[in-house]
Amino acid sequence: MSKNKRSFSFVLATLMALVLVLSACGGNKNAESNSSNNGAAAGNSEEAVNLIWYTIGTPQKDVDRVMEEVSKYTKEKINATITMKMIDWGDYTQKMQVNVASGEPMDIVFTSAGGFDYVQNARKGAFLEIDDLLEKYGQDLKNTIDPAFLEGSKVDGHNYGIPANKELPQQEVWRFNKTLADKYNVDITSVRSLESIEPLLKTIKENEPGVTPFAMDKNYVPYVPYDYIIQNLPMAVKLDTTDYKIVNILETPEMQAALNQMHKYYQAGYVAPEAATTGSTSDLMTSGQWFMDRAQTQPLADNLWSASYGYPVVSTPASDAIITNTSVQGSIMAISANSEHPEKAMEFLNLLNTDPVLRNMVDSGIEGVHYKKLDDTHYENLAESKNYDMPSYSLGNNMLLYLNPNDADDKWEQFKKFNAEGVNSPILSFNFDSTKVATEMAAVQNVKEQFWSSLMTGTVDPADYLPKAIEKFKEAGLDKVIAEAQAQLDAWRAANNK
Repeated sequence: MSKNKRSFSFVLATLMALVLVLSACGGNKNAESNSSNNGAAAGNSEEAVNLIWYTIGTPQKDVDRVMEEVSKYTKEKINATITMKMIDWGDYTQKMQVNVASGEPMDIVFTSAGGFDYVQNARKGAFLEIDDLLEKYGQDLKNTIDPAFLEGSKVDGHNYGIPANKELPQQEVWRFNKTLADKYNVDITSVRSLESIEPLLKTIKENEPGVTPFAMDKNYVPYVPYDYIIQNLPMAVKLDTTDYKIVNILETPEMQAALNQMHKYYQAGYVAPEAATTGSTSDLMTSGQWFMDRAQTQPLADNLWSASYGYPVVSTPASDAIITNTSVQGSIMAISANSEHPEKAMEFLNLLNTDPVLRNMVDSGIEGVHYKKLDDTHYENLAESKNYDMPSYSLGNNMLLYLNPNDADDKWEQFKKFNAEGVNSPILSFNFDSTKVATEMAAVQNVKEQFWSSLMTGTVDPADYLPKAIEKFKEAGLDKVIAEAQAQLDAWRAANNK
């Protein structure tokens, strides 16, 4: 190489170095600007992070299409894209257990008291403890969500997920396909108890052979006035308790009467033969070939269901409004302990729970495709919404959502009133630690898988199967589990002056 070429190369290298230094200074300035904009911590020059989000619900045809639009928005806001993986209702817990055990890549995970148990999986190490992340990246979120949710979802004093800001109490209702209710002039205000719905079911069975009178899936459990220590396991405390005694729910007169009634309904053909093995009733809801079911409600829920299904749905109370661990922990997004991007996952959760544009896109899909705006606050579904019909409660802050066409302008004020009027369960905030009885808990869970759904849906005769189930639970160690839970509850009661 000639001397002149070497000199030119040296000058060029020097100039390039100077440019890099200057651009780095500019880059820092831009990064500072980005970090103060919607909590984004990464400059545009960095490669976008992809967050994998596992959530519950019947997989939707357009979920990838919607997430493409979501990703455009989140990439601009926090330099992250989103991949959503949906698992059907009845399969969610089992498949998520397998995913966690196998180390499947995931960042955000739906969990609840009744679906992929929040408390137990937090204690097992499936979720990341997020106190510090919440302080650093979730201040907007903390100022938005009802403090009762964040406090009530703590496990052993720490947060492991972000609860959905929604209805606080848990209230059961009987839901009705209004078209059929009107056709047969059914007075839904006359029903409350499980026994009271029998004449209505009989009418539909005799006159509508293609309709399922009482729709349910394998997760159905008859309502009795008890609060479960662990959802869907036979350990509970009566809501009006004075002694805080934990009982085997299968041995209570209330549950035994309910199981007998359910078997009567099953034998009469009011319940689908496959109810005990059905993971979801979404096909029935889509077709409209059902008369009634039971659901958890919220203010103006009838409008939400009607808009979702495309035909009118009405409801009437089946229980009081009680604030339980199940309701406080009824919908939580946790950050997986195996997440490769926990900081970015928290940034996303902060954005999702505070940004109306993102929250409504995740909930309702693409404007002009799945829904159209009627005004600044109201919207209605379009025909394509059938390909993206999501369970709103599982997707974040409900109080950012657009209103359905018939919703009152003060809907979210009604939510606040509903929340304020809920009555606390006697064991609200008590979380059982099953570590000392882990072996027995596993055995009890196995027995539950064998007997629970078939008993609860009325598929089997409780006269034969209930004694067998009770005996199998005892053999599995349920009494030992209850004794340990009782000792912890007594200690909790003393510490909290209950």
